[in-house]
Amino acid sequence: MNLSLLILLPLLTALLILLSKQLAQIRIIGLAGSLAQLGTASWLLKLYMDQRAAGNTATHLFETNTVWFKALNINYHIGIDGIALSMILLTSLIVVAGILVSWTMEKLSKEYFFLLVLLSMGAYGFFISLDLFTLFFFLEVAVIPKFLLIGIWGSGKKENSAMKLALMLMAGSALVFVGLMGIYYNTNTFDMVEIGKMSMNIGVQKFFFPFLFLGFGIFAALFPFHTWVPDGHASAPTAASMFLAGISMKLGGYGCLRMAALMPDAAHSYSWIIILLATIAIIYGAFATLMQTDLKYINAYSSISHCGFVIFGIGMLNKTSINGAVIQMVSHGLMTALFFAAIGMIYSRTHTRMVAQLGGLLKAMPFISTVFVIAGLCSLGLPGFSGFVAEMTVFMGSWQNP
Repeated sequence: MNLSLLILLPLLTALLILLSKQLAQIRIIGLAGSLAQLGTASWLLKLYMDQRAAGNTATHLFETNTVWFKALNINYHIGIDGIALSMILLTSLIVVAGILVSWTMEKLSKEYFFLLVLLSMGAYGFFISLDLFTLFFFLEVAVIPKFLLIGIWGSGKKENSAMKLALMLMAGSALVFVGLMGIYYNTNTFDMVEIGKMSMNIGVQKFFFPFLFLGFGIFAALFPFHTWVPDGHASAPTAASMFLAGISMKLGGYGCLRMAALMPDAAHSYSWIIILLATIAIIYGAFATLMQTDLKYINAYSSISHCGFVIFGIGMLNKTSINGAVIQMVSHGLMTALFFAAIGMIYSRTHTRMVAQLGGLLKAMPFISTVFVIAGLCSLGLPGFSGFVAEMTVFMGSWQNP
């Protein structure tokens, strides 16, 4: 299967949306495009499982490697492993949910749906990239729509929140870019597969690893660079909040994981710092959540805590903890998207997100309230839910760490 289809489908959907003139057409095209993405991701899962069952043990499947700019060794090199596949499936599910939640959006609907689809294209490109420059390109494609979605369709202090998000993520991107250029200068390639086969000088690793890990860590709400998350989520429209928490924050976690694998010596040297910052994020996010009175702020601060488990698992640097980190990314993406969807529905009916004003909600809105409670049980890590499986796997990995 050609993985470029995951990029071409959102691109085609976005172009068709721009060419549409009627609101009904825009909605149908957006939904059809998102369902096509979900179908493609599902088919990719089947093909991947078939390849593994047939005994294909290659690290990456469905690889394509085409030269983009030969002078700088920039290639369009794509491929997937199990981690990338899980992120692709997560993205496709959230895109469908985001389109459905935005069905009643009438303000600049063409531009709104276009930006949602563009964000998904950037996410797919990021997850399938095996070339660092290509990965960085798609990371930026996924960043631009966030600023516009919050600044135009947001609520409250949306301009301030959008600007804060843009500045923080631009800083993260700048750090990532410096790290990538450092790797290229010392290896003369952006290809992650080739870099992984090299014995990169440990001094080079130690110098450039902090740039890359902190840069991606900003996207993943790593403490103390998490401050864009609460205001960004609170001001964003419902679908944008789902995309921010369910997809965009996963770009950071995925990037941190890939950089730790790319520079293992540096990752081991800095692991105690990573674990310390992750532990602070887990505890700080949990206590900050308890102090909130706005439903969106509650979910936003809990996301900081949950993403702390992702960074914590990566910092432990063993198979069990990393598996837990990946499960946590998927679990958090699904449950927080469900949370924000339920919060959006509650707000559309009650015109408030303040907890003190929502007494008797279960009686007035039984279905949405039940969904909210289920998402909450997953968030607190109740046995039987994905949150428990993810966090316990991270803890088991941490106990194995010598």
